Amino acid sequence: MRAVIQLVSEAGVTVGNRTCGSINTGLLVLLGISKNDTEKDVVSIADKIAHLRIFPDEDGLMNRSVMDVGGEVLVVSQFTLFGDCRKGRRPSYSKAAPPDTAKRLYLHFIKALTDSGITCASGEFQAMMKISLVNDGPVTIMIDSEKTF
Repeated sequence: MRAVIQLVSEAGVTVGNRTCGSINTGLLVLLGISKNDTEKDVVSIADKIAHLRIFPDEDGLMNRSVMDVGGEVLVVSQFTLFGDCRKGRRPSYSKAAPPDTAKRLYLHFIKALTDSGITCASGEFQAMMKISLVNDGPVTIMIDSEKTF
């Protein structure tokens, strides 16, 4: 499982002319799910993100989590995070989970965050989406369940 996490002052996702989800202060999480991911990976990454200390404290130091600041999370499924560009010029997505598995784990991820008390919004699985955000800082963090980075 891979996540690109951006600290935002606002973010939203639309499909066509319809807004699917939007948040104010919080995190935009682009979530890629591999064919080897399990519920254990979901719980681990959701917990890591919920407690990730990247929000500034009163001294301007990154010491607060999204839970500490009462922030929200916008989760957007993004299988292209598993695009492998090492060979040729067209990415291979062979490591990405098949849609049925990815959707199940994506929804489980959102539930894990919600169960921890975080307000979540989401994109629409397998839809062409437009994402808007105001990146705050900017702060962008990447997490990988296999700890490759």
